[in-house]
Amino acid sequence: MSFEVLQGKLRTRILELHHMANSGHIGCSLSCIDIMISILCAKNEGDTFILSKGHAATALYTILSELGEIPMEVMDTFYKNATTLPAHPAPLKYKAIPFATGSLGHGLPLATGIAKANKLKKNNHTSFVLMSDGETNEGTTWEAAHFAVANKLDNLLIVVDKNGLQGFGNTLEVLGDTAAAAVWTAIGFDVETCDGHHLKSLMETKAELLSRKNGKPKLIIANTIKGKGVDFMEGRLEWHYLPMGENLYQKAVEAVRSAYSIDSN
Repeated sequence: MSFEVLQGKLRTRILELHHMANSGHIGCSLSCIDIMISILCAKNEGDTFILSKGHAATALYTILSELGEIPMEVMDTFYKNATTLPAHPAPLKYKAIPFATGSLGHGLPLATGIAKANKLKKNNHTSFVLMSDGETNEGTTWEAAHFAVANKLDNLLIVVDKNGLQGFGNTLEVLGDTAAAAVWTAIGFDVETCDGHHLKSLMETKAELLSRKNGKPKLIIANTIKGKGVDFMEGRLEWHYLPMGENLYQKAVEAVRSAYSIDSN
């Protein structure tokens, strides 16, 4: 399967899950699914991944299902009573979901602790964490970041899904651009920027950063578009919250099929 087909396939599955559950948080899942593909489809045994922006849970569930870690029949229980797939990830059953996330600012501290443990164990495992750009406003983010620098955790790789929007506005207008490369470089991170929807660029940037055993924790600023793949959702704040009715669902699926050259048959 080509990258383009996989990107489109997982987006249609994300839309299907949200439609079945009549739930929101669609745009943020569409903005980060490509980042998750670049990490989860290539991570090594023993590496860990934490989705700190837990409101993008459907993106995580769809790729874990594609990788065979979540059975397809379980996917249909998303957001239902007694499900193991709640609206935000929880460590109810699956090894790939080690912690509950969703309250922003906690994923990086967890990933940093794992990276520190890996250093103490003297193994080569990488601790990955995916954050939102709005999440870089959180105080716990900066406590963990400084800890990572002080402890020379070059086995920690943060990817920031920088789509420019957060809960109630443009990130530049809320607390400023706390996801800027210069900010993270200044405190001691090894930083690269790339297109967060270009899988080859994401994977090459990740490999380049991890090859640098320089004692600096790693950060990729992935420039993305909220709602990527669905033209009427792209860059629109309201799709952080809105669910889809039947007509909009069908329109969204057709938009993804067109954008990623997927045969409707």
